[in-house]
Amino acid sequence: MTGALQELLAFVRAAVVDPVERDHHESDAAFRRRRVVAGVTLVLGTGLLAWALRIEPGNPTFYLATLGLAGIWATGSVLSGRLHLGRAHTRDGGVARPLAQSLALGTLLLAIFLAGSLIVARIPALREPVEELLDHARFGSLPIVAALTALNGIAEELYFRGALYAAIGRRHAVPISTFVYGLTTVGSGIPLLVLAAVALGLVTALQRRVTGGILGPIITHLVWSLGMLFLLPPMLAIGAS
Repeated sequence: MTGALQELLAFVRAAVVDPVERDHHESDAAFRRRRVVAGVTLVLGTGLLAWALRIEPGNPTFYLATLGLAGIWATGSVLSGRLHLGRAHTRDGGVARPLAQSLALGTLLLAIFLAGSLIVARIPALREPVEELLDHARFGSLPIVAALTALNGIAEELYFRGALYAAIGRRHAVPISTFVYGLTTVGSGIPLLVLAAVALGLVTALQRRVTGGILGPIITHLVWSLGMLFLLPPMLAIGAS
């Protein structure tokens, strides 16, 4: 048990605590431009997200809205300036692209949320808003919803852990980007969605701080979001039974 705990602690330190050395310096003019572009993108994206989450399940407009939202996040990110993929610590003391590490982190986060869903399932006030959100997959096309979930996950990381994170500045990037990411979901009216956004945003922001790039957060986000899409409905059914 002690060995397993030490392995887990070492993984956590490597994944979300100890930064990889890098030099991503940019000029003051580039930094100011990034802030302007990131600010405009945030306003447009937040408004469209609030509207998209209130569209009735089964309405084809939902697909267009979420596709447009991904376009806003991605376009704003590209226009804001250079984005980096990032590198992670390896077991042998070197650095590499954060692939396996991010898959493990996303799986761990997914397991925690699925375990929590067994409790949520027994509380109608918490379960019902989540069920309504999942109705977009039940009453619509699951393959299309899954594709849009993946596309938006990538686009969100490009913006929130890419463009916005870089626009904030190094000192307070983790808490501010996490707060803003959670704030964008308030318009949904679903408290657990806001909580999920804060938790996911914090993990991926810490990962961005460590790796210096967006690849790790993208992988973690995709594992979590697609896992929740396919596994949350049966877990809620089990918890409610």
